[in-house]
Amino acid sequence: MVITASTCRTEAVFDYSWKNVVAAYWNRYPNPSSSHVLTEDTIQREVRDGKLYSRRLLSKTNPVPKWGSRFYNNVPVKIVEDSVLDPVAKTFTTFTRNLGMKKIMKVDEIVTYTEQNDGSTLAVRRAYISSQVFGFSRAIRAFGIERFKSNSNKASNGFDYVLRRMFPKSQSSVLHSASPAAGATGTFAAQQIDLSAATAAAAVPNHNSRIKSVARIGYDYIKCHANKIAQLFSVRN
Repeated sequence: MVITASTCRTEAVFDYSWKNVVAAYWNRYPNPSSSHVLTEDTIQREVRDGKLYSRRLLSKTNPVPKWGSRFYNNVPVKIVEDSVLDPVAKTFTTFTRNLGMKKIMKVDEIVTYTEQNDGSTLAVRRAYISSQVFGFSRAIRAFGIERFKSNSNKASNGFDYVLRRMFPKSQSSVLHSASPAAGATGTFAAQQIDLSAATAAAAVPNHNSRIKSVARIGYDYIKCHANKIAQLFSVRN
């Protein structure tokens, strides 16, 4: 049997150092764009040859289009994520693959985070999507490509949210692009936070506004984790 795979490549630039991006990666969930991520567990971690190797198990779900309901129900799918962190070369690479529904749609994803000359971090995301459903393989792969691009934008926006929370003094800017080689028109979106007002406010200290700001950040943080805990119990129980 010959199985044809469709490929897609997207890029995102985070205006944070590679060190900060890697530190924030392990704290990506929860965030406002990660409602589809139900659980995450680190099942293995070790250091070999000066590199950190990790394996995590995640549970995710995504809405199924009406035509896809004939093939499978909208149930959570287990995802395995292997990663290699090289602190010398300053590269961080993740490899993910789905464990369930592989005959319907198998998705292998590779993401590489590298430091740029201007101090930002480039994330290059590649996906290889295949299907063994006779007569529907091409349609399923096309759907998988579009879903991958949509999820890539959500993942980058959610990650940028976490970076802003963990490193609030840094300027936040995330740029997305999809490679035309994926068989679709490239898309571009940019999000940038203007810090001019914040800089001006910092020049004249305001004790009350600082207290309110810290309280709001703490409230959002607790709220996000409360939602995560609720999701965990809803899945496990």
